[in-house]
Amino acid sequence: MPRVATGESVVSRAVRVVEAFGIDDEALTVGDIARRTGLHVATASRLIEELVRVGWLERNGKDVRIGMRLWEIASRSSPTLGLREAAMPFMEDLHQVIGYDVQLAILEGTEVLFVERLSSPGEVVNYSRIAGRLPAHASSSGLVLLAHADPAGQELAMAAPMKAFTRNTIHTPAQLRTTLARIRREGYALCPGHIYADTTGIAAPVRGRDGTVVAALGLIMPNDDSAFAKVPAVQACARGISRVMASTSTRTS
Repeated sequence: MPRVATGESVVSRAVRVVEAFGIDDEALTVGDIARRTGLHVATASRLIEELVRVGWLERNGKDVRIGMRLWEIASRSSPTLGLREAAMPFMEDLHQVIGYDVQLAILEGTEVLFVERLSSPGEVVNYSRIAGRLPAHASSSGLVLLAHADPAGQELAMAAPMKAFTRNTIHTPAQLRTTLARIRREGYALCPGHIYADTTGIAAPVRGRDGTVVAALGLIMPNDDSAFAKVPAVQACARGISRVMASTSTRTS
């Protein structure tokens, strides 16, 4: 693999260019990408043109965007594709009945990664989005996933800095340990005002064929007295997804 004088391969630099795009970046300029990657502007420009030629990026004047070809490849090969397909009918039912944001998440280290979402614009403030991340300790979905993670993963989360979004956010190892034990005992997470004061997060575990928790189904709704009444619906949908995951795995194994 060709390398530059620093020893970094061309592929590594190309990856840096693609990863310069954040969740909120619809488009960047060459200068933006150069600054974020630490590459010389001429080098960044050359790599961008190569990536445009293969369809991984698109360029319109000064604007550089993620290309449809990259999206196509990522969507086709996503390891969460089966999970999302199993979950979507249940998510649609829950979204139609409850009327608030419904989301599906997996655990990535000390963060929760959202792989699917159905939203109701204007209903609630929701920081999550598809392919977006949040600290696991602050999210109802993240807490469910941490509660069922291996001990090493839990200890990693407890040792990491815990950002407090509001006064209700879990921010100490002792609080996190107690909360995870309660979630394992009760089978759900209910987090009023943990990320935004006016919203409540509810989440329940989704299990795979062997019974291990592979994802979390979450509901984001207003922070009011009706939140607890929505827990059984979230749990029922999570169990439904789990049944489909188990039967699909059995048929394809």
